Amino acid sequence: MTSSLSTSSTRLFVRAGAALCLGALPLLASAHGTDAAHAHTGFAEGLAHPYTGLDHLAAMLAVGLWSGSGASRRAWAVPLSFVGLMLAGVLLAAGGLALPAIEPMIAASLLALGLLLAARQQLPAPVAAALVGGFALFHGAAHGMELGASAAAVTGMLLGTASLHLMGWLAGRSLQQRHGWVTRAAGLGVAVFGSALLLA
Repeated sequence: MTSSLSTSSTRLFVRAGAALCLGALPLLASAHGTDAAHAHTGFAEGLAHPYTGLDHLAAMLAVGLWSGSGASRRAWAVPLSFVGLMLAGVLLAAGGLALPAIEPMIAASLLALGLLLAARQQLPAPVAAALVGGFALFHGAAHGMELGASAAAVTGMLLGTASLHLMGWLAGRSLQQRHGWVTRAAGLGVAVFGSALLLA
């Protein structure tokens, strides 16, 4: 009964996230029309953007590593939740709704993700997706304030984020059997980084 409920909840969550992603991009496009040259520049900037901030880079790789090393039985739901709710954070920022304590919450996400990764803690898929998605709102709001609401830039940013998740997931899968200590060490490093940002 519990397994069935978990499965249906996860499917509902994933479908909602996918619908949000598909439905929001046309809204962004209509709000910010661009010519071809500007769209190309915006896409390239968005694609590179997740790689340029160490805090975002560490968080997105940690999400992938945790997913690949067994965050939950439906590990794909975790990065999908991050991408979907990060887009929601971008839309909130584009709409002028400011989330409180964005930088402290980003730092807290690093601390939490690092500890979960270091402990190799497995959570039920809906819980893992909700936890990661909650943090993703703040990452998305930060990206939204920096990139604006250009559809090209946001699309690039989402793809850049997904690529980091994929790299982390592949690393987590390859390391989980014989070299689990590497993911634990990476998790501790991320947690220490998050703690330093919180105390700064």
